[in-house]
Amino acid sequence: MTERILDHFGIAVPSLDEAIPIWTYLVGAPAIGRETVASQAVEVVFIGSGAGRVELLAPTSPSSSVARFLEKRSSGIHHVCYRVPDLTAALAEHKTQGFELIDQEPRRGAHNHLIAFLHPRTANGVLVELLQAG
Repeated sequence: MTERILDHFGIAVPSLDEAIPIWTYLVGAPAIGRETVASQAVEVVFIGSGAGRVELLAPTSPSSSVARFLEKRSSGIHHVCYRVPDLTAALAEHKTQGFELIDQEPRRGAHNHLIAFLHPRTANGVLVELLQAG
């Protein structure tokens, strides 16, 4: 396995409008790429650039996974995302290593990237997103 590059941290928030001023100040960078990802019932925006940028996620439906996260845990770190060159191969490799896959196949995420998630119960309680640039 090759070394993975950190792409971003996902932070669940109830409102992007309220969270953007806080995080643009903390990161010292503007919010870019605000969009709704209808398939995941979230609105997202990225702050900063390069490895370790921040993705803010706000639910657009009370039934979304981010809404359920907020209901159980409140605002906070939702996931850590690593960039991979071939997501299908990475999923097969992780499954072979005993990781529980939330997504058996890649799906489209923000900015049309291919994404998939590993279940937190097999990653020390952390939701891990794998991303292949689209």
